Amino acid sequence: MKKIIIAIDGPAASGKSTTAKLVAAQLGYLHIDTGAMYRAMALKVLRNNISSNDVQKIAELAGKTSVRLVSNGGYVKVVLDGEEVSEEIRMPEVTNSVSPVSTVSEVRRLMVIEQQTMGKEGGIVLEGRDIGTVVFPNAELKIFMVADEHERAVRRMKELELKGVTIPVKELEKEILERDKIDSERAVSPLRKAHDAIELDTTNLSIEQQVEFIVAKAKKIIAKS
Repeated sequence: MKKIIIAIDGPAASGKSTTAKLVAAQLGYLHIDTGAMYRAMALKVLRNNISSNDVQKIAELAGKTSVRLVSNGGYVKVVLDGEEVSEEIRMPEVTNSVSPVSTVSEVRRLMVIEQQTMGKEGGIVLEGRDIGTVVFPNAELKIFMVADEHERAVRRMKELELKGVTIPVKELEKEILERDKIDSERAVSPLRKAHDAIELDTTNLSIEQQVEFIVAKAKKIIAKS
């Protein structure tokens, strides 16, 4: 049975990561959270006390950086220069830096090469902001997830609370809208819906409903291939 590539794109906190992980588990596919790769790069920029707006220094740093996603019994570890940073990349300071860092063309070029290498054999679910438009424009199934900005802020607030971080929902809503603007307006690989992507509004959907929708679409494509 042919293994396909599933590309899931969408703005921050639209439900991509959790849904993509569960879709991959149901299909027996590898899950690649490309946003985690950019977060790892943003973490390294912060550790080196480089401004997130210093394009030249970030580009130079990217050339000396290794970011890998390693699957280990269903759990995907984010490895930065040999060190696992899966938890650290989810902290607010990284979240606030990742969008400007990810606009740097050299960063995106290196990350896209790595993503394409991981997914070239199929049997993979990738999620990010440019998977269906840049990384795998020929993916057999493309999903573009969206959600109301307030709902996205609430989701992010709950995620942070589990890590012991408390940020008001209004502040998170503002940050999310700012990130949407940066991601959509950047010159390199902007966030946009691929012409052949299926839009999925997750505002009022449970995780289970989101997963069921995508798995059903995938199985139809697989059955025809």
